[in-house]
Amino acid sequence: MTADAQADSRLFPARPFVGASIAVIRDERVLLAARANEPMRGVWTLPGGLVEAGEALAEAALRELSEEVGLTAEVVGVLSPTEIIVRDEAGRARHHYVVHPHAALWHGGEPVAGPEALGTRWATLAEVATLPTTPGLVETLQEAFARVRDRNPARGGEATA
Repeated sequence: MTADAQADSRLFPARPFVGASIAVIRDERVLLAARANEPMRGVWTLPGGLVEAGEALAEAALRELSEEVGLTAEVVGVLSPTEIIVRDEAGRARHHYVVHPHAALWHGGEPVAGPEALGTRWATLAEVATLPTTPGLVETLQEAFARVRDRNPARGGEATA
């Protein structure tokens, strides 16, 4: 299925699509990817995508991380879900996603944008606050950084190179 056909099949859904994303943290920075597809093309977000049938949420997040940017990471916690609803002029749900984000520690390698990402970058929370992002991203990242710090308070919780 082409990207355009796939995008069309997600328009005006009968029920929400379930997604998983991953906040990979390295040296007080988080990995972001610029979306290559609609909705919200060009907006910065976490690597992620739809959960496949029979796939656990964390497995989906790690698979999407590998597919989108070629990295591996260790999931350290599940974060609060984010609902993304985009409505048309008449108020109908044009897009509806429920995304389950995960906090993770970077294991190694450098990100390379795949076909689903226009680009990648490592950013601090302060930098993220100045970027165009998907709804709720800053709050999700605050939760992710806290989860990582709680896991390893002596080192500030971050993974280092």
